Amino acid sequence: MNRQKALNMLGLAMRAGKLVTGEEMTVKEVKMQKAKLVLVAHDAGKNTQKKVKDKSSFYQVPCIDVFHSDELSQAIGKQRMVIGVMDNGFAKRIKELILG
Repeated sequence: MNRQKALNMLGLAMRAGKLVTGEEMTVKEVKMQKAKLVLVAHDAGKNTQKKVKDKSSFYQVPCIDVFHSDELSQAIGKQRMVIGVMDNGFAKRIKELILG
C-alpha cells in the first residue's frame, strides 16, 4: 500500500476543493450521494465509525479506515477524523493506492 502517496493525493484534493471534512458534512454528502469515497480514522470513536460505515454501506460509498487521525489531519492541514472525497478521479486514485 502506498500510504504516503495516498495521503499526498488527499492533500491535493483538499487544495483543489474536492473534499468535505468532519462527520456531519461527510454523512450529509453521502446521503445526497455526492461523496465518492469516505475515509474514517481507525482511532475515531466507535459511534463515529459505526455511523459513518453504516451510512457509507447503505448508500454504497466505499469507506476506508486504514489511516490514523494524525495522518489524515496532517494530509489535509485540519484536525479531522472523517473525510469525504467528492471527485471521482481523486477517489479512484486514492482507492488504487490504498487497496492496490
